[in-house]
Amino acid sequence: MTMSTAEIGGIAGWAVGLMEGLGEVGAGIAIALENLFPPLPSEVILPLAGFAASRGDISLWGAVLATTVGSVVGALALYGVGALLGRRRTMALAAKLPLVKTEDIEKAEAWFARHGVKTVFFGRMIPIFRSLISVPAGVERMPLPTFLLYTALGSLIWNTAFVLAGYLLGENWTLVEQYVGVLSKVVLGVCVLAVAWFVVARLTGRRRERGRHRV
Repeated sequence: MTMSTAEIGGIAGWAVGLMEGLGEVGAGIAIALENLFPPLPSEVILPLAGFAASRGDISLWGAVLATTVGSVVGALALYGVGALLGRRRTMALAAKLPLVKTEDIEKAEAWFARHGVKTVFFGRMIPIFRSLISVPAGVERMPLPTFLLYTALGSLIWNTAFVLAGYLLGENWTLVEQYVGVLSKVVLGVCVLAVAWFVVARLTGRRRERGRHRV
């Protein structure tokens, strides 16, 4: 028994079409594209792959392996973008941004140098950051074997959890998307608050500097 794209629409229907046509490889391609285009949510694709495995359309562990390979391929592409961008261009872009100082980038570099491995590993299990974390890793030229290892390990944990959830939930696989959607909104909210705090702090600092100059 196979799933029908007529029964499942949108992004899920597109992913179903890939899996029906290419099996586990289709699931891997979908996840690779999810890394490059974050609006394609892994919390939809991965449980759906598990659901497909529960119906016997694809292999359970084949789905885990294929999606993990897809995660690494997508992350490697973004690592390449960061490597091509490089430190010099990053600093040049930062200098043109309002409220951003080159010192901010230097601090971020120092922080990434100390915690880069943990950031890549745990970042693979945080919505929104899952894809983005590969870019600074490329900018900082994290050793490629290290990047691939920790990206693969983090992705394996995330993918296994979500594929198994879809497998166990069966036709109720959409529950995974609902719960993770709440988590994604929380993460996004924290990011918005952090940006707001940064902007307010930077504007306040500028006003203080102007006041000192006037005195």
